[in-house]
Amino acid sequence: MALNPETCARARLARDKRFDGCFYTAVKTSGIFCRPICPARAPLERNVEYFATAAEASAAGYRPCLRCRPDAAPGSPAWGLVSTTVQRALSLMRRDREAQSIEQLAERLGISSRYLRKLFTEHVGLSPLQVWQTERALFAFSLLRDTSLPVSEIAFASGFNSLRRFNAVFRDVYRRTPSEVRREEREGRASRVGSPESVRLYLSYRPPFDWPQLLSFFSARALHGVEQVIHGDTPAAGIYQRSFELEGQRGLLRVRNQPEKGRLEVEVIAGRSGAVLYQVREKLRRLFDLDADTEEIHRHLAADPLLARVLEQSPDVRLPGAWDPFEYALRAILGQQISVAAATTIAGRLVSAYGEAFVGPDGQEYRLFPGPEQLAEADFSSIGVTRTRAQTLRNFVAATRNGEIDFSEPELETWCQQMTALPGIGDWTAHYTAMRGLSMPDAFPASDLGVLIALGTGDKKATPKQALARAEDWRPWRAYAALLLWQSLKLRQTA
Repeated sequence: MALNPETCARARLARDKRFDGCFYTAVKTSGIFCRPICPARAPLERNVEYFATAAEASAAGYRPCLRCRPDAAPGSPAWGLVSTTVQRALSLMRRDREAQSIEQLAERLGISSRYLRKLFTEHVGLSPLQVWQTERALFAFSLLRDTSLPVSEIAFASGFNSLRRFNAVFRDVYRRTPSEVRREEREGRASRVGSPESVRLYLSYRPPFDWPQLLSFFSARALHGVEQVIHGDTPAAGIYQRSFELEGQRGLLRVRNQPEKGRLEVEVIAGRSGAVLYQVREKLRRLFDLDADTEEIHRHLAADPLLARVLEQSPDVRLPGAWDPFEYALRAILGQQISVAAATTIAGRLVSAYGEAFVGPDGQEYRLFPGPEQLAEADFSSIGVTRTRAQTLRNFVAATRNGEIDFSEPELETWCQQMTALPGIGDWTAHYTAMRGLSMPDAFPASDLGVLIALGTGDKKATPKQALARAEDWRPWRAYAALLLWQSLKLRQTA
């Protein structure tokens, strides 16, 4: 992937945090690659070369810097520049704990393994296996430094079923064994969480990052017993908490912001937390949209005068995601043609009626959002929806169970076709679930009332056709534009 050396040079010499994770600096004389914010003495320009991703730098023979820790960098926006098929492949690789063969991955994408190899070579310059191994080794390094999990459990959490294979890959990337890294960190680990039942992860982001705004968004939609926003003394001190079940493990997670370090601190409390840590990290990165290239999105959307006014008030634009796409799609169906508050109330009734309860480590009772299997026989008559809406919910659950609805990173058009093929589900629901449930940046609910009011003139609303025409200039960030349009309505009320 092409990088501008002059831009990279200026960014690394200034240690500009906005470029953290956007590229990596490899030092030819030392064989090490670093983040742009590395505190070490800056090498001479003639001794460096630049890579768009950590995987590329590692594949070129460089090892990660132990001081700035490339494993802790925000996700690279460079992945967003590759083809849609490669993006879907990367997402599938990250979602599953274990590595998949190229043939399995290609089959899930509906293409040949030969064509998938060609796409990775053309757009990434690496094989899928090289990308998977490097990313998992970087993740393992973060666990070795930040937790007290045994090396064997870290290997499993990183997706390796063989400790021998894990050691080989890790040594190839870091030029040292996991045990050597753990020994180097022995003193520092004394103050860290020592129980496998409670582990802390750290998720970096590029500033600006409007944590209070995200918490406000999730607070208005929090499901009793499943999610909670715990308000602190200041808006920045708030905590996001939710229950979960992954890999057969039930637990809780709590997310705090550490703005001075440009990261989120995540406390994961589960019986065998190591088995779920990689999935937790990937889900939370999507939930809080941590890998968004906010500077590029801001630049692109600010060309529209209406959106520019909103961006002046709120320069950080992030797309709040969902913990689970099935959960969010079900909530979107419940929310058709009613307010956010009403939809949240009905979704809470669904959780109370069908979600399984469990006692958390603090002795309090929590609930899990019910999955397709728990809702297979549900009639939804007790949660306060119409008979027509209840039938739509039953159709959606059945379609999910029989594979008619595919959550495995489909393209936007394919997803909308799947959803609207079901009776009772229209274009608004399809695009809104794509936008929030699957974090598709170009989804756009053109018929949304708030969007039409924001784009209207005076008391006259815009039409969906007019909204779509205006939104053409916002591609591929139409979902972010929709968020800004909703925010513009709030600004009108306070003006």
